[in-house]
Amino acid sequence: MNTKIFEILEFPKIQEMLEKCASSQPGMELCKNIMPEIDIEKIQHMQNETSAAKERLRQGRPSFSRVTNLTQILDKLENGTSLTPAELLRISDLLETADKAKEYGCREIPEEERDPLDARFNQLSPLAKVNQEIRRCIRNESDLFDTASSSLEKIRKKIRSTEEGIQGQLRAMISGKYRGYLSDTFISQRNGAYCLAVKYACRNKVPGIVQGQSGTGGTVFIEPKSVANASIQLQDYQYQEKIEIAVILGELSDMIKAQLKYVRKNYSILTTLDFIFAKAFLSEEYNGTAPILNSKKIISIKEGRHPLLDPQKVVPTTLELGRDYDMLVITGPNTGGKTLTMKTVGLLTLMGQAGLHIPAATGSELSVFKEVFADIGDEQSIAQSLSTFSAHMTNIIRILGVADKDSLVLIDELGSGTDPAEGAALAVSILSRLHNQHIRTLATTHYAQIKAFALTTEGIQNACCEFDVETLSPTYRLMIGAVGASNAFAISKRLGLEEQLIEDARGFLENERHQSQLVN
Repeated sequence: MNTKIFEILEFPKIQEMLEKCASSQPGMELCKNIMPEIDIEKIQHMQNETSAAKERLRQGRPSFSRVTNLTQILDKLENGTSLTPAELLRISDLLETADKAKEYGCREIPEEERDPLDARFNQLSPLAKVNQEIRRCIRNESDLFDTASSSLEKIRKKIRSTEEGIQGQLRAMISGKYRGYLSDTFISQRNGAYCLAVKYACRNKVPGIVQGQSGTGGTVFIEPKSVANASIQLQDYQYQEKIEIAVILGELSDMIKAQLKYVRKNYSILTTLDFIFAKAFLSEEYNGTAPILNSKKIISIKEGRHPLLDPQKVVPTTLELGRDYDMLVITGPNTGGKTLTMKTVGLLTLMGQAGLHIPAATGSELSVFKEVFADIGDEQSIAQSLSTFSAHMTNIIRILGVADKDSLVLIDELGSGTDPAEGAALAVSILSRLHNQHIRTLATTHYAQIKAFALTTEGIQNACCEFDVETLSPTYRLMIGAVGASNAFAISKRLGLEEQLIEDARGFLENERHQSQLVN
């Protein structure tokens, strides 16, 4: 499907709304990249999944927030690289989420009562033993429990004992013969060695290795010679500790790698479930329904609402296209809702084909279109030195060149921006081409010629957006079969323009129409 239509109909804003409904980062990515499909069976399956998830929301919403992007981690395992404690905990989070999701979603019900999500929930593999081993060994994102292995526990006991011995000797020095040489009485570490803070002037009074100096230069940090041997032993134990930790991490990684296909499957299923439940949650937010899908190019929207507008303020649209007529011409004054109606139909079509429920009454129908084309809004291009009319016509020429019976075409104010007579003639010609090719089309216009064309051509229907002359405001209610007027005379009269001036205007209009007939 052409990418231009998504911007015109503001589909990215729907993607953003959906993204906010997901709870995991990979689920958000799927939401951000959701696109319409053109296979009706695939679309129907997606709609069924959304409906199933919405039904399940009655029992509460499952959380997928602990599922993070694991692509690189899983690739590391595939390549035989050991994982870090932080990465292992992310695998554990995935498995725990799988366990809770399986508990939430699995049901003991007859085959005929199952929904499209049952299979996904049933295919989850929490790998409880694997997860228990990770949690037994990993304390936090940077450390392991002492009990991760008996060797690690023994090594760490030696490390603590040696550290305590070194610190004991240093405390004795601080309170003993070196007391007067120190700039501070704390024990510090520099380059992994335990040191005393010695005044620079007294540095030769304390035998040992200088491991560092303060920023001011007034203090040097000396590792006393008497603890050097113990420090060497400590470093050896610490090296043994690193080796043992690497062994444990390697074993945990190998254990997960042996179950990697199940881990990958869990990741895929949970990410997809988050995506599906996000669609269901969004449907709840705008009170959506699953559209009835057809391949007959029939659109029947009942009380449809534009999802980006306040549902308390927007007037629902009821509209049909493709059953008794393949073209709908919407007429009426500016700000009357014509363009909004057209955008609503286009956007709901994209949403339905993306597997999203639509904000409309139950029983609304959508067809599947391979392409949706639109010429809506101000297409003036300063960079290309094109006028508004030229820019619109360039776009329409492009549409005419590629649209077919599997396309939905939306054209706003066709033929505007040029001489009214020529613009109307071009508009009728273009609409005739689309009509003859049986292309489902919605068009808006002010031109009386187009209204007359729709009235006299089989397969084309007029519609208008209602306007309340009493309040001088549009009601935004679409009326199928009615022809809209500009209401200029009625509005002017309501505002207090002299009756005589209005009558004169009517006379000028009748005379202009008569002259036009003589010329033609």
